[in-house]
Amino acid sequence: MRVDEFDYHLPEELIAQEPATPRDSSRLMVVDRSRDDVSHRRFSDLPGLLAPGDVLVLNDTRVMPARLMGARADTGGRIEVLLLKQVGLNQWETLVKPGRRAKVGTQIVFGDGELKGEVLDKTDVGGRVVQFEFAGPSFEAILDRLGQMPLPPYIKAQLTDSERYQTVYARETGSAAAPTAGLHFTPQLLAELEGRGVSLEYITLHVGLGTFRPVSADTIEEHIMHSEFFRITQQTADAIAQAKSEGRRVIAVGTTTVRTLEAAAGMGAWQGREGWTDIFIYPGYRFQVIDGMITNFHLPKSTLLMLVSAFVGRERTMEAYGKAVEERYRFFSFGDAMLLI
Repeated sequence: MRVDEFDYHLPEELIAQEPATPRDSSRLMVVDRSRDDVSHRRFSDLPGLLAPGDVLVLNDTRVMPARLMGARADTGGRIEVLLLKQVGLNQWETLVKPGRRAKVGTQIVFGDGELKGEVLDKTDVGGRVVQFEFAGPSFEAILDRLGQMPLPPYIKAQLTDSERYQTVYARETGSAAAPTAGLHFTPQLLAELEGRGVSLEYITLHVGLGTFRPVSADTIEEHIMHSEFFRITQQTADAIAQAKSEGRRVIAVGTTTVRTLEAAAGMGAWQGREGWTDIFIYPGYRFQVIDGMITNFHLPKSTLLMLVSAFVGRERTMEAYGKAVEERYRFFSFGDAMLLI
């Protein structure tokens, strides 16, 4: 399939610049495949849209303050380093801007010199491997002081409360971006869901920025996905297995959760496991675990839009996106949501 089959026109003013307040006041487009129906609700309506016995699976990853502003040790030239994933002891795969200033051997200083980095190597996708040295008890403590939230470049507004780029259930630090479908939940909404008989289960997938990397190939089959670390506990695996055996629905919160569950299902016997996945889900894929998903509105020609299209069909997806533009939904990370069932 051609990548341009997943393109659509989005007015710039529909790109959300700040999160909804309260979180669950965002809008919710409900796409019902069995009835071929689209309806418009609020996210706070979710408990009435799910059924007792449904299993809602959420990604509990926590976003690192992964953006570091530094300077070249020799020239003082400004350099921005974005942490993607740890590849060794205090060694990280990163994105560096501007890349031309970050040749192998470049020394970078952050803050008052309490953190230093050396570029060791280039990666296949244009990143850099950086070795860090620091004075202090831990790298995480340094990040808390010097790092910034890695907001997507299409968000121009300043985020005054960094917790608004975290889900309320985030606990496993390691992501370079938020699993944004989960940003709509409040503790009260989660409690209401449980009170109505919806089971809440958690997985972990640390989101890499490769998730949002534009597809540069002409056809989607040519695109090569990045790898991301995931973990499914045995408790969660057992809960999902029991739900499937009893004919109850498994609803994934976010494309990260979809990728985790479907990747694990393709690795052999269904069980708790951890590892790395580069699964690429696009139309033609046969889902093995999920019966529904909650997701935000994604960028044109993105792998995330292709995943949604795999679940509800490309034509239905593009029609829904057209309707969302017409109805003035808010798009992308801080935008509105969809429930696909």
